[in-house]
Amino acid sequence: MGRGPSIEGRKNAEDSRRGKIFTKLIREIGVAARAGGGDPGGNPRLRTAIEKALSANMTKDVIERAIKKATGELEGVDYEEIRYEGYAPGGVAVIVDCLTDNKVRTVADVRHAFGKFGGNLGTDGSVAFLFKKLGVLSFAPGADEDALTNAAIEAGAEDIVVYPEDGAIEVLTAPDDFEAVQAALAAAGFKPGYTEVTYRADNDIAVEGDTAQQVAKLLGWLEDLDDVQHVYSNADLGEDAYA
Repeated sequence: MGRGPSIEGRKNAEDSRRGKIFTKLIREIGVAARAGGGDPGGNPRLRTAIEKALSANMTKDVIERAIKKATGELEGVDYEEIRYEGYAPGGVAVIVDCLTDNKVRTVADVRHAFGKFGGNLGTDGSVAFLFKKLGVLSFAPGADEDALTNAAIEAGAEDIVVYPEDGAIEVLTAPDDFEAVQAALAAAGFKPGYTEVTYRADNDIAVEGDTAQQVAKLLGWLEDLDDVQHVYSNADLGEDAYA
C-alpha cells in the first residue's frame, strides 16, 4: 500500500508555494511603488498590493523593504511589466501578465508552456479584446443580499452577481471606482472576504475531457512560473479538468 507525502515533504511544498506567492507580491509592490511613489496614501495600486501582501501574512518589514528598494532608498532589481497573449487548446484565450528582469528568459518560458500543452503564443492584442478590466469584491454566503445590493448600487457598483449554488455574492465595479465602492461598503458594515482588480472574459468557452485537462495543466504551469504575476483565461472548466 502506497504512502502519501511525509509531513516534512508537505511542509516543504507549502513553504515553496508560499515563497513563490511572496515573490510575486514583492515584485508587484516594487513596480507599483516605482510607478506611483512609495506613499500608499497617494498610490492606489501600491495600496492594493500592500493589502494583498498583508492578507497573505507578509510582515510590514518585508513590505517596507520592497518599497524602499523600488524608490531607490535601498539597492534592488528593476522589473519590467510585460504581457503575453495566446490560445490554449479548444480555442481558449489566455492572457499572461509578467514582471521580469529578463525578457528573453520570460518569453522563452511562456512560449515553452504554450507549446508543451498544445497551445500557441499569439501577438499583442490577439485576445485582450475578449476581456474586460474590473474590480471584484467577494462576499461569503450569508451576507444580507438586499442590503448589500442596495449599498453597492448607491456606492456606484456596475453589477452584483449572486451565485445560487451557495449564495456567495460578488460586487463588480469599474477599475477607477473600485476603492470608493470598497470604502462605501465598509462604512455600511460590509467587509469582503476577497478583493481584486482583475480581467474577466466577456464570454467563457466550455471545454471538456482531455482538452479541459490540457487547458488546466497549461494554466497551472503558467501560474507557477516565477516571472508570471497573473494568468487570465476564458475557459469554463468542468470537474474532469482536474481528474
